[in-house]
Amino acid sequence: MSLSSPVYTLPITASSDRFPVHKIICIGRNYAEHAREMGHDPEREPPFFFFKPQTALAQNGSDFIYPHFSNQVEHEIELVVAIGKSGANIALADAGDYVFGFAVGLDMTCRDRQKEAKQLGRPWELAKGFDGSAPCTAIQPGSLADLENYGDLVLTRNGETVQRGNWREMVWSVPELIVQVSRYFKLEAGDLIFTGTPAGVGPVQPGDELIARLDGFAEPLQLPVRRPPDQ
Repeated sequence: MSLSSPVYTLPITASSDRFPVHKIICIGRNYAEHAREMGHDPEREPPFFFFKPQTALAQNGSDFIYPHFSNQVEHEIELVVAIGKSGANIALADAGDYVFGFAVGLDMTCRDRQKEAKQLGRPWELAKGFDGSAPCTAIQPGSLADLENYGDLVLTRNGETVQRGNWREMVWSVPELIVQVSRYFKLEAGDLIFTGTPAGVGPVQPGDELIARLDGFAEPLQLPVRRPPDQ
């Protein structure tokens, strides 16, 4: 038996190097309209976050296999921040130093399982952390200043726009998120922060084709939705 673990990586744009993914940190309810559509008041909620395992990572263009244990899988488009160096208790003025670059990701969610978990007071891992639940593009290296070159996050399902929002509408900015997360967990080079989704989350079905893009960002995220192999 080999005890060595697989290395989960993402391509780096215009480079032969790969970005080794460590933690996948997901921010909840970071757009006011999305918080409201989920029945929450964004004005009274501090940022909170949860984790996905490395096995949730999926490469751009790979099939999303609809999980057999859910009947309500939903899409959530997100700006992803790649962390380039380690740090804890990071000061706001220094937060930009920890940014390696950006990507476009999807937080695929089994909404029925999440609702069930909430009702029972249980964790969300089954609903959020299943294999393939974090599709992501290649990492585009860049700084906080480079982020200003990007515009709306847009998700289409079978050619129809179903989500659109601008990262500037986030309740908590990228530097603030880095500060908040680093208060509780040491950030490490290779971490990904999924920064939350705008309003418009909705269901996907086998046969759907999702395309997630960030205006000004070179690479769209393409996600074909497929049935499990035994169906």
